[in-house]
Amino acid sequence: MTGTLHLNWWLLAPEYILCAYAALLVLIDLFSNRAQKEMLGYVAAGGCALSAAVSLIWVDDKKDFANLIDVDNYTTLFRVFFAGIGFFACIASARYVKDRLLHAGEYYALILLAVVGANGMAAARELLTAYISLELLSFSLYVLTSYAKFDLRSNEGGLKYMLLGAFSSAIFLYGVSLVYGATGSTEFAAIGDKLAGGTGGIREGLFLGLSLMIAGLGFKVAAVPFHMWTPDAYEGAPLPVTAYISAISKSAGFALFLKLFTESFLPLIDDWRYFIAALSAATMALGNFVAIQQHNIKRLLAYSSIGQVGYLLMGIAALSPAAGSALVLHMVGYAATNLAAFVCIIIFYNWTGKEEIKDFAGLAERAPFLALSLSIALFSLAGMPLFAGFATKFILFQSAADQGLLWLAGVAVFFSFVSLYYYLIVIKEMYLEKPDEARRFPIPWREYAAVAVLIGAVFLVGLYPRPVYDLVESSTNVVFQQAPGGQQAAAQR
Repeated sequence: MTGTLHLNWWLLAPEYILCAYAALLVLIDLFSNRAQKEMLGYVAAGGCALSAAVSLIWVDDKKDFANLIDVDNYTTLFRVFFAGIGFFACIASARYVKDRLLHAGEYYALILLAVVGANGMAAARELLTAYISLELLSFSLYVLTSYAKFDLRSNEGGLKYMLLGAFSSAIFLYGVSLVYGATGSTEFAAIGDKLAGGTGGIREGLFLGLSLMIAGLGFKVAAVPFHMWTPDAYEGAPLPVTAYISAISKSAGFALFLKLFTESFLPLIDDWRYFIAALSAATMALGNFVAIQQHNIKRLLAYSSIGQVGYLLMGIAALSPAAGSALVLHMVGYAATNLAAFVCIIIFYNWTGKEEIKDFAGLAERAPFLALSLSIALFSLAGMPLFAGFATKFILFQSAADQGLLWLAGVAVFFSFVSLYYYLIVIKEMYLEKPDEARRFPIPWREYAAVAVLIGAVFLVGLYPRPVYDLVESSTNVVFQQAPGGQQAAAQR
C-alpha cells in the first residue's frame, strides 16, 4: 500500500449500524415467542433504512479509509441501493419466516451481513478487500439458501451453491495472485497505471489471471458457463431468499465488475472486450431458451435472471462512461422489477404453499391487485414500453451500439422478444384460466404496500428515467475519473 493511511472509522458508520442491528436481532430473538417473530423482519428493515439514511452524509464527498475503501458518490449510491434491497427482502420475509422457518433472528442477521459484504464490494479500492467482502456476501447467502433445514431441496441447493462457490472463490483468488505477480500491486489504480504503461513481459501471467478473475466473478453473477448453481439454489432456497439472491448477488457482483474493469483493466479493453461480449451473448441465449421449458416459477425466474446477466454484461463489454451509467441504471430497474415480481410470488406462496406456474390459474379473480402487479413486473422484465425494463434496456443497448457492438445489441433485442413468450405463459394462467375456487384471498397490507412502492419505481424508471439516470451518471463518473487517463481518455476509447 502507498500513501498515508486515513483511519477515519466514522466513514464505516453504515456498516456499523448493520452489524449492530444483526447482533441486536439475534438477542431479541432469544426473548421472543413465536407470535412476535414477524416483528423481527420490520426491525431488520428499520436497520437497513437507518443505514441508507446515514450513507447520505457522504453525498458529493470523496474520502478513503486506510487506502482500502473508497467513500464517494459511487459507494453512497450502492450503499443506499443495497440497503433498499435488504429493506424489501426483510419486509417480504416477515410473514414467511414466522410461519415456515426457525431461528428468525439469525435469518435477518445474515441478510444484514450480506448487505455489509455487498457494500464492501462496491467500495473496495484493492483486490483483497474486494475478495473478503465478496466472501462475506457469499457465505451469508450459502447459509440463507439452506436455511429451510427440513426441506431436502433447500439442503441440496445450499450444498451445490457452497461447493461451487468455494471452487469459484479459489479461482478468483488465484487470478488475483497472478495479477499481483504481473503488476506488483493489488490496488485498482496502481494496476491501471501499470497496464497503461504497457504489458511487455507480463502478458501471459496477466491474461491468465484476468481470465480466472472473470471466471470467479462470472460465477457470482451467474454468467454462462458459470451458472450451474443458479436453478437449484433458486428452487431450493426459501422464497424470500431466492428474491434476495436474485437482486443482491448480481448487483454487488456488477458493482465490483464495473469498478475493477474501469480502474484497472480499461487499458486492455481491446484484448478482453470481445471475450466479455461472447459471454454476454451465450448467457442471453441459454438463459432465455431454457426458461421456456420451465414449469416452476422459481426456476423460470432463475433462468430469466441468467438472461438478464447477459444484458448487464453488455455494459462491461461496451465499457465507457455512457455504458457504465446505462449498466447501473439497468441494474436498478432490474432489481426493483425482480423484487416486485418475487414479493408478489411470496404473497401467493404464503396463501397457498404452491409455486408451480399452473398454480397461478385464475389469480386475477382471487387477487386482482396481485395479478396486475405481477403482470407489470413480468412485462418490465421482458422490456415492454411504459415499464422500467424498456427504458433501461433501450439506453443500455444504445450504449453498446455506440461502442461498435451493434451485433450484440441486435442479439439482445432478439432475446428480449424470446423472453416475452415465457412471461406471457404466467400471465395467461392468471387471466385466462379458471381458479380452483372462487374465494378471494385476504389482503396483507404491509406486503401490498411494498409491492405498490416497487411497482411505482418500475413506472418511474420507465416513464421518467432522467432523474434516476442523472443520479447514476454522477456516481459512475467518479469511477471513470479514476481510470488511467481520466474520464476524457475513457470516453475516447
